[in-house]
Amino acid sequence: MTIGDLQLRLKEAGLRITPQRIAVLEAVINSNHPTADQLLTRIRKTHPNIATGTIYKVLETFVNKGIIRKIETLSGVMRYDAILLKHHHLQDENDNRIEDYFDDELDRLVKEHLAKKQIPEFEISDIKIQIIGKFNHSKNNE
Repeated sequence: MTIGDLQLRLKEAGLRITPQRIAVLEAVINSNHPTADQLLTRIRKTHPNIATGTIYKVLETFVNKGIIRKIETLSGVMRYDAILLKHHHLQDENDNRIEDYFDDELDRLVKEHLAKKQIPEFEISDIKIQIIGKFNHSKNNE
């Protein structure tokens, strides 16, 4: 994604374009479900004076504006995801590794199941499934 693409994403969300916001958005997009601390380490390589609080404020703003999503791991650590397309997550219970999982059939089955249940006084707006398990070791080492 180019700097122009990043700027457009911020502009479409109604946000001012700042170097800090560009750096955070670029880091989230180019990372696999990073934590705020991982982003801070990555961003400080090119922006050594960026404050920790700035990273957290920018992440929260992005989540509130729908630019990124927040994912809570089994250990309670917050991760961030720039993929906004409908998808679920596979999470390794040993190391909290998270991978995206796209499955239209699963989405259809869950929606059909819940429609049959007719949950009283509740309207479903979204379904996100976090599948917990263990990745086999050969995939971890790739």
